[in-house]
Amino acid sequence: MPRILTIVGARPQFIKASPVSHALAAAGLTEILVHTGQHFDALMSDVFFDELAIPKPSYNLEVNSLGHGAMTGRMLEKLEASMRIEKPALVLVYGDTNSTMAGALAAAKLNIPVAHVEAGLRSFNRRMPEEINRIVTDHVSSLLFCPTRTAMANLATEGVTQGVHAVGDVMYDATIAAVARSEGRSSILETLGLTAGTYAVATIHRAENTDDPARFVKVVSWLEAAARDGVVVMPTHPRTRKLMAQLGVSPAGVQLVDPLGYLDMTRLVHHARAVFTDSGGLQKEAYFHRVPCVTLRDETEWVETVEAGWNRLWEGPNCGPRHDIPDYGQGRAAHLIADLIATYVTK
Repeated sequence: MPRILTIVGARPQFIKASPVSHALAAAGLTEILVHTGQHFDALMSDVFFDELAIPKPSYNLEVNSLGHGAMTGRMLEKLEASMRIEKPALVLVYGDTNSTMAGALAAAKLNIPVAHVEAGLRSFNRRMPEEINRIVTDHVSSLLFCPTRTAMANLATEGVTQGVHAVGDVMYDATIAAVARSEGRSSILETLGLTAGTYAVATIHRAENTDDPARFVKVVSWLEAAARDGVVVMPTHPRTRKLMAQLGVSPAGVQLVDPLGYLDMTRLVHHARAVFTDSGGLQKEAYFHRVPCVTLRDETEWVETVEAGWNRLWEGPNCGPRHDIPDYGQGRAAHLIADLIATYVTK
């Protein structure tokens, strides 16, 4: 049976991989899950994988806490070794992290076909490491799974037209499943003393915000102003708390909480009045939950959410009229991806 080697390096990628892993199994394919260790996260315990209903990774390469060049180089070395051992028919990567690009490059150099989920996304800001990772990965991939027509158009502009498929968004698949599970298993609203529809959820983690003290203070001040309309709950990484302490920032009305598990975060966002974030993934998830979003950045890869009136840039115009986004699909993106992979590796 053809073997698929899936490479992930951060919690959002495991979440995206969850519905695809189930669909690959249903298609009769064997999957080997490799975690590069790019984002060390204490929450990625047995409970996390239980929430996703997937087994723990077969490999954990433990590559983290390095600069971009050193991290990517170390990943290339270790990923190549795992590919030589497993001899997969195809390597599957997600999104835009260093793990994504390293996995794609390692496979390409071994002449192993690459499939990229979330292909074609562009912010058109090459100062972002993620943008470079997206472009490189797309240009060495044999199968490119696009979540939107805009993503397909971006690829066509760059001359990439072979193996390109519009499949919808796997995060929508994951969100549908997680909402149902979270209502029965999460008590986060009760724990935090929150009432549905009265609070907003915020996250800040992008380097463009956290590496520039002046900009970080400006973002936090924006959140403080937004909190006048109701409490803002902000799951906060210890590194961000440390930065706040160093800068003497303590925003009134913003409730800082520890990072949350997947089901707790799902339930928290599902019942929020708004989302304020610099996360690409959370912008989309806000739409899936039909919660309006403000993106704390100067651009977004998910232009459809802005065009559909569910999202806006923090310094941009207010949201327009809201409508649904058909491009994201009906929650069957994972099955389409698995079927296309099965056809490709068995032809």
